[in-house]
Amino acid sequence: MAALGWLTPRRRSATARSVLAGEASAEAARKSTQEISEREPEFPVPGDERAAAFFDLDNTVMQGAALFHFGRGLYKRKFFETRELARFAWQQAWFRLAGVEDPEHMQEARDSALSIVQGHRVSELQSIGEEIYDEYMAERIWPGTRALAQAHLDAGQRVWLVTAAPVEIATVIARRLGLTGALGTVAESVDGVYTGKLVGEPLHGPAKAEAVRALALAEELDLGRCAAYSDSHNDIPMLSLVGHPYAINPDSKLRKHARRMDWRLRDYRTGRKAAKVGIPAAAGVGAVAGGTAAAIALHRKRR
Repeated sequence: MAALGWLTPRRRSATARSVLAGEASAEAARKSTQEISEREPEFPVPGDERAAAFFDLDNTVMQGAALFHFGRGLYKRKFFETRELARFAWQQAWFRLAGVEDPEHMQEARDSALSIVQGHRVSELQSIGEEIYDEYMAERIWPGTRALAQAHLDAGQRVWLVTAAPVEIATVIARRLGLTGALGTVAESVDGVYTGKLVGEPLHGPAKAEAVRALALAEELDLGRCAAYSDSHNDIPMLSLVGHPYAINPDSKLRKHARRMDWRLRDYRTGRKAAKVGIPAAAGVGAVAGGTAAAIALHRKRR
């Protein structure tokens, strides 16, 4: 404090308080960091074979809805008409923007997707899925979430996608990312041909938690040592099932819940609008409505 001797008493007092405040703030920050590190041990834990990670797909691993990107690819291959694409995309936009799942809308979306693949061979859709991944999906993988998944893999842990998207799509994405596998909605097939029906119900909400629970039992995992990642409040049952839940690009309901439960959050989006509605801010990049408009405009131009 001797260096402050040339200042007036009032200036010395103000400066001393500033120094004290700065030192106190720095000490508090160091203490807070230490408390956080003590409360949250390093994760994932290398060599823990009974730990695994479960990642939601849409807007968690990938910008936008995988099913919509798949639909764009099928439309390009003339699986259905522009009118059907518009209806299908509107249903997807409703889910993402409204933040709620209306039973009637969900039934319509389910029926639309099933009617599109009915009569086609499973092997055909799997092969097309590989092409569509390269065309529409690869560039929409969130680098931040991809790094989280890789951290689990590097630690020797298994990593699964858990999504309401068809399991064929989810499996392609999981394989391309080098993940262990995928849990997804299963469409019924007979002799390798889709019947247009589901096996059970879409893997959504509580069904995801049940799928994770069943897989953990079969794989002898300790859910208390596992991690789960999602952007949606609909996946709170799955996130609540594990010892390490993460809210990734969370919608408003999940963000509030995560803060209340002291869950960790990561947000890889940019822009205030993205934070509000839960979709990427960049026009047309994973945004359902934007992609629909582009597809319809392209179709009209070709005609």
